[in-house]
Amino acid sequence: MKILYQGNKGAYSQLAALEVFPKSNTISCKTFEDCFKRCEEDESLKSIIPIENSIAGRVADIQYLMNKYKLQIYAEHFHKVSHNLLVKPGTLMKNLKYVRSHSQAISQCQKIINEYNLDPIIAADTAGSAKFISENLADDEAAIASTLAAKIYNLEILKNNIEDDEKNVTRFLIMGKKVQHPELKDNNYITSCIFKVKDKPAALYKCLGGFATNDVSLSKLESFSDQSSFEQYLFLCDIVGHIEDPKVQKSLEELGFHTISLEILGVYPASPFRNL
Repeated sequence: MKILYQGNKGAYSQLAALEVFPKSNTISCKTFEDCFKRCEEDESLKSIIPIENSIAGRVADIQYLMNKYKLQIYAEHFHKVSHNLLVKPGTLMKNLKYVRSHSQAISQCQKIINEYNLDPIIAADTAGSAKFISENLADDEAAIASTLAAKIYNLEILKNNIEDDEKNVTRFLIMGKKVQHPELKDNNYITSCIFKVKDKPAALYKCLGGFATNDVSLSKLESFSDQSSFEQYLFLCDIVGHIEDPKVQKSLEELGFHTISLEILGVYPASPFRNL
């Protein structure tokens, strides 16, 4: 199995991919759109895409890419993010002046940055920061990245688990081009869709009415603007249930009456993490 991820080798996305598919061939892509585009062109490929973080919120631009490429969601995975301070082997904590990483990683590790009075350097990604330290061998600079990045770039882990909040979790989606839905069994499922409401008063209220009357829960409802207009908005929705469940079917039928467009993005098992 070939799994695409965004970022340099050692990125948290690669680590998450290996948690889900330990024997997969993970392939680095420069951008999220590269992942989506390559999957659209080759249905044998899959991508693992971060969609939201428990601390930082949603990942920018992913909703637009999901709407643009209409890839199918096969599974979800919740990955606990553990940040680490990586340095050139032999570097001492007292000699550090700078710390390099992605802006979200920097913001999630403020305690240690302030404690040691380090000057942050914002970089494109965490793994790329580790790669930079490895290639430049700076004595006064560290990177915040994964344990996998430390292994790949032969860096020393000076401090483990430096995140401010230990409940730092990122939700990933495994996506691809081929449409495939699991058979309805006695399990928990998520049905994901994107819809665009009609430009009428109380349109969203009417869209959601079907879920209420059919006793169907939503685990996510998120709006984002149509890129051609700020007058109408698209909604990314995660429905708790399988599309073949009569209650879900009736809810979607009601939803369809009040929308301009409705796209099913996938039906997949709900992660056990949701019950923790």
